[in-house]
Amino acid sequence: MPSAIEVRKVPIHSVADASELAKLIDEGVFEADRIIAIIGKTEGNGGVNDYTRIIADRAFREVIQDKGSRSAEEVKQIPIVWSGGTDGVISPHATIFATLPEEKTVKTDEPRLSVGFAMSEPILPEEIGYVAMIEKVAAAVKAAMGEAGITDPADVHYVQTKTPLLTIHTIRDAKSRGKKVWTEHTHESMDLSNGVTALGIAVALGEIEMPTDEDVMHNRELYSAVASCSSGVELDQAQVVVVGNVRGIGGKYRIGHSVMTDALDTDGIWNAIRDAGLDLPERPHPSDLDGRLVNVFLKCEASQDGMVRGRRNAMLDDSDVHWHRQIKAAVGGVTASVTGDPAVFVSVSAAHQGPEGGGPVAAIVDVS
Repeated sequence: MPSAIEVRKVPIHSVADASELAKLIDEGVFEADRIIAIIGKTEGNGGVNDYTRIIADRAFREVIQDKGSRSAEEVKQIPIVWSGGTDGVISPHATIFATLPEEKTVKTDEPRLSVGFAMSEPILPEEIGYVAMIEKVAAAVKAAMGEAGITDPADVHYVQTKTPLLTIHTIRDAKSRGKKVWTEHTHESMDLSNGVTALGIAVALGEIEMPTDEDVMHNRELYSAVASCSSGVELDQAQVVVVGNVRGIGGKYRIGHSVMTDALDTDGIWNAIRDAGLDLPERPHPSDLDGRLVNVFLKCEASQDGMVRGRRNAMLDDSDVHWHRQIKAAVGGVTASVTGDPAVFVSVSAAHQGPEGGGPVAAIVDVS
């Protein structure tokens, strides 16, 4: 049986800052050795060369090592997923998950937050964008579900991944072995890696049947409602964090999910919060949250038809500011208007993650 989870959101005061994590450990909120996952936003450009992810990663791992007894190699194995780019009002922050000892666990038989982690088999550059990668991701998702103690896919409400994308180096490596790659545009490969990973999650959870190579990035009717996929240069495997609810483990947190049908769909965010277990009025206001919302986690995507609610926008035509940054800023503002807090996890590149032009939403709340 997995352990109960403590989860806290902390601000990041500068790109290399992990002082708020250190403070939580010093105050005894959780032990450094019990930290099992971190998901956060850093303030870089969100692109292939966004090194703020690496800087933040180092800062947080150093605190975990300094404050605990795990070796550098052991700390290196902790899944820490950074999404770069805090465009608009989005504020840099991290959400930290840690297990609780039995004596600090709130007892209940109600569904409560559980977290599982797994790494896939290594993903070759020529597999990115193809069924071979879908199969490897799906296997890792099922392994992470087992770690979380989740047997029913309906109890999975959020799957956060980090996967490799294509770089000039890995493209050259594939070609040297006589292999072809899906694209030679490294920035496009970010969307590709995220999209094919989402299909792997959807397959693992029974949301869709196994797609074909031709479906990848083309059949947008195939998607996962709980996938949040990020990619970068940091690794050559799929790093998978599954978050759901399990009965009998205790604790005071619960997770729920929904989808935004488009970039302005505030009801999708409120529905995720309700699904997590908060009673809200018919027309809720941020004040109704009363400090019980830990965080929300969203993916967003510019609609491929260049429209939102029947109105044309120019995001996809803009050659000065990439649409990644524009839609992230827009949805970040919409989300902060719901939560009343700009420290929200809003990540772009949502191919096969939620409906076209929208995206999945997960919410963690304190139901104690």
